[in-house]
Amino acid sequence: MRYLAFMVLVFVSVTVFAEDWPQHLGPQRNGISTEIGLVSVWPAAGLQVKWRAAGGAGMSGLAIHDSLVVTLVQKEGQQFALALDRDSGRLKWETAVAAGFRNAMGNGPRAHPLCADGKVFVFTGEGILAAMNLADGKMIWKVDTVRQFKGRVADYGMACSPLLVNDHVIVTTGHALGSALAAFKVSDGSSAWVRPWSDTIGYSSPAVIEVAGQSQIVTYTGTHLRGVSLSGEDLWRHPYVTPYDCNIVTPLKIGKDLFISSGENHGAALLGVEKTAAGFLVEKRWVSQGAASVLRNEWQTSILVDGYLYGFDNVGGAGPITHLTCVEAATGKVAWQQTRFGKGNAMAADGKLFVSMMSGELIVIKISPEKYIELGRQKITRGTRQSPALSDGILILRDDESIVAVDVKQKK
Repeated sequence: MRYLAFMVLVFVSVTVFAEDWPQHLGPQRNGISTEIGLVSVWPAAGLQVKWRAAGGAGMSGLAIHDSLVVTLVQKEGQQFALALDRDSGRLKWETAVAAGFRNAMGNGPRAHPLCADGKVFVFTGEGILAAMNLADGKMIWKVDTVRQFKGRVADYGMACSPLLVNDHVIVTTGHALGSALAAFKVSDGSSAWVRPWSDTIGYSSPAVIEVAGQSQIVTYTGTHLRGVSLSGEDLWRHPYVTPYDCNIVTPLKIGKDLFISSGENHGAALLGVEKTAAGFLVEKRWVSQGAASVLRNEWQTSILVDGYLYGFDNVGGAGPITHLTCVEAATGKVAWQQTRFGKGNAMAADGKLFVSMMSGELIVIKISPEKYIELGRQKITRGTRQSPALSDGILILRDDESIVAVDVKQKK
């Protein structure tokens, strides 16, 4: 019996450790992995770079599923989806999805891939949604969502990372009225439903969140935070207008409330949504906006751990100065701030933040509301806006040239 108990314990530990990162912001779309056993004492020789593979231009993030690393890159005048072996970096497949996308804010695709049900779903810079076989990259279907709804491409490119809801894949896209939340059938890419608005498009990726006792798709357009039923009905909205329509982060659930934040010196808010006899009522729990705001997330979704938000506070238009800040989520009170930290993005696992910086450094920080505790830093990439992805103790990062795997397991 003791032997059986030991075997069960070992199995559970391994299962927890080898979690995938199948979509934008990871398994639960909140920037957190449940993996454990990660670096807590910085090695004298630094972290081991396991492999470095050729990539391409673009701001697409990384997804990891079934030991494959998937991303979107731009090269040779086209946008490609590609898959690498997680452990060796060997190219498994690459599939041309669309012609190259050019934009003054950077060329190439922006959105993260979504891996689910043996497929990978990608969204290109001009709004083409495509589905491929995860195993071999064979194209199943693709849809030009902007053209289908007679809309236009967002000023800085289409950046919504696809979301799976039952048998539908969902994106925010352009529409003749302005913007739309649209659902497409996983099986063949045909339109399941579309919810159009006069809102500008924005650059955020939606999430499924329980709001007022109901699972809803919470989406952040260029001008509003909105709640939509899983079948596409409008439920509620809250105005949130940011300069240049730069609402980019994914909404976060904090207790029963919702947290949103924007850069361009706009700020943050914690909102409560309650169902009443007349519909849904949105109330402000706390708001911190303008030049004195506590947390102005430019493109980086903050991470909630044990009641505290850890995020990037970008000062001024486009954030020329950026602080790493810890904020008590319930009150908006600043717990600590590492000033002039620099621009980057982060994910959390095993009580640590793994931060990829535009300087090219990877910084590992012990999560604590008491103070900033840096475990170590190392130059890994040429610089990136995207957060790392984690699977089986391997942290994957990318820049405009390469995709890099770093071993972040704690050595015995």
